[in-house]
Amino acid sequence: MPLRQVMGTAAGAALLLLATPSSAHALADSLGLSGRSGPFETVTVDPTGRLAADGTVTLSGTYRCTGGTGPVFVSSSLGQGEGKSRKGVGGTSAVCDGAEHRWTNTDRTEPGRFRPGAARVEATVMELRSGGLPLPYFHARQQQDITLVG
Repeated sequence: MPLRQVMGTAAGAALLLLATPSSAHALADSLGLSGRSGPFETVTVDPTGRLAADGTVTLSGTYRCTGGTGPVFVSSSLGQGEGKSRKGVGGTSAVCDGAEHRWTNTDRTEPGRFRPGAARVEATVMELRSGGLPLPYFHARQQQDITLVG
């Protein structure tokens, strides 16, 4: 395969991996790119999220990771109702020093897209490791049912 095709395929895979946390994790596993998180690497999601009248969503929790050599982020996505698509909610820079840290992600959504009540959050601690082309390395991932409050 020509180098140009290899680079194009790798770049496309990296973009897909960054598209959504849940599909990113599954695709990274299938490609052998996810790495394996250490036993002390975690991410949690607080049981309550905030929803403002203008559609602004705020999600939070904690994370702990080690061994980060590239830029690390805590990303989150929110879904509500059956068959509804997920919406990415912000991203926070992370520090992988082995200590527990708080994260908070806020993003404005269309008013009315989400309502107070039950919802599902997925949070991911992901690092971009470079070896020429930045590739994702997943430190931790958590899915959590929460309650959105106004």
